[in-house]
Amino acid sequence: MATQQTLPTRGGYESKAPSVFTTRKVGALNTLESRIYIERDGVPLSPFHDVPLYANEQQTVLNMVVEIPRWTNAKLEISKDEVLNPIKQDTKKGKLRFVRNCFPHKGYLWNYGAFPQTWEDPNVTHPETKQKGDNDPLDVCEIGELVGKPGEVKQVKVLGVMALLDEGETDWKIIVIDVNDPLAPRLNDIEDVERHLPGLLRATNEWFRIYKIPDGKPENQFAFSGECKNRKYAMDVVRECAEAWEKLITGKTQKGEICLTNVTVPHSADRTDPSKLNIPKGDDKPPAAIESSIDKWFYISGASA
Repeated sequence: MATQQTLPTRGGYESKAPSVFTTRKVGALNTLESRIYIERDGVPLSPFHDVPLYANEQQTVLNMVVEIPRWTNAKLEISKDEVLNPIKQDTKKGKLRFVRNCFPHKGYLWNYGAFPQTWEDPNVTHPETKQKGDNDPLDVCEIGELVGKPGEVKQVKVLGVMALLDEGETDWKIIVIDVNDPLAPRLNDIEDVERHLPGLLRATNEWFRIYKIPDGKPENQFAFSGECKNRKYAMDVVRECAEAWEKLITGKTQKGEICLTNVTVPHSADRTDPSKLNIPKGDDKPPAAIESSIDKWFYISGASA
């Protein structure tokens, strides 16, 4: 599936334009073998390191990599430890992970994904949340009306941010909208979301608070009493996480188990000739069937309180 993208300039990264990001699907969705690679002009690249964060010179439009389409349950994510960081389904004890349906919500409420070239540094404690980063690219909730596809690169604008506190870590959730959405011209900051999409932010808070309860975990907690901070605050978080990624990709921060292999970042010691990478060919198999139990509703007491 091709998505037309104009690649921006950002500190010397990838200034040629226009270009096209596409996906290379290996194995069937809903299986352990499934991998979705992002490529451009037939060349595979890393959605973590090679897709530019900013999509215009003014840095007001950002590129978002969709991992999980709205209303779906499979917990897909950028694989941090695999070469070129393909999107795969998360596992627990060797089994594929799905989020449960907590009534009245069906799967994820938005197109869920990540900002490329960002990283929540687990070595740094945020001064306001008092928690360290979660070691992942920055999470993004895209609230436009179109349902995205895994591996799609959307161009979005930032509206606000929630700070989830997940098992002792700060897990920022940036609220954005696709710039091509009909409502995008009217959504410019977080108060516009409540005005034009009443109830969405409350539902978002509720979803993140309760979604792990069916798996036997306690409610998630939030910094700022669950308040959604405004666009300016959110952009500060984006910039902080972009700076953290910069230190990571240049070796100034220890990478741990993160694979830094990339094909475009000029000042990275891990930049690689893509022809030397043994990335499998796409096979575009149809998705495997999902167990019917994944569609079960869970009724969480006090969810809407």
